[in-house]
Amino acid sequence: MTLSRDDYLARWSQRHDGIVPRGPVRLWLGLSYAAARPFVAARVPPDLLSLAAVAFAGAACVGAWAGERWLLAAAAAVAAAALLDGLDGAVALCTGRDGPWGAVLDSVCDRISDALLLLALYLAGAPAWAVLGALILAVTAEYARSRAAGLGARALPLTVGERPARVAVVMMFLLAGGVYPDRADRWAAGGAYLCLALGAVALPALLASAHRRLRTPT
Repeated sequence: MTLSRDDYLARWSQRHDGIVPRGPVRLWLGLSYAAARPFVAARVPPDLLSLAAVAFAGAACVGAWAGERWLLAAAAAVAAAALLDGLDGAVALCTGRDGPWGAVLDSVCDRISDALLLLALYLAGAPAWAVLGALILAVTAEYARSRAAGLGARALPLTVGERPARVAVVMMFLLAGGVYPDRADRWAAGGAYLCLALGAVALPALLASAHRRLRTPT
């Protein structure tokens, strides 16, 4: 391990437009840092972890399509995808392999995973309109943050609809559907509605913050 935990958090903040990790995000980053140790020692390429996260997101869709108790496996696959998604960045930062290509690949993999995880809710019984709406809001928010950062709006605040929150919602509601398979479609719909609500709150808040940072003084 080439970085201390504090150095890791500082570098993460630098690589994410100056965002200061707090609360659940800081806790998640700390767990990712600790979990990255064996992967760093084994010299596992971070790009491989990014691709593996997408594979597990796809596996979640398979479990959701199978239904019944397979939804428990789908929830476990979402958890694995989330863990790998945190580990790829942690391994890259700790080994000094956090270059431009890795950032691009990570972003592409994250967007594919976003689509696959919401697709899992649809396959489990969520209405298509809610799933599609949640996906549009999530992708738009991620694009808006990236675009605003590129134009100089750094350190935009985190919102309630950040990716860790969306992933947690999908995982919990698939898990509930596996525990109560006779109401799996209702649980899946509830997860989609909650993701939609989080996006509906997060996107305007993010745009308002970006507007304050980017508007030209009069």
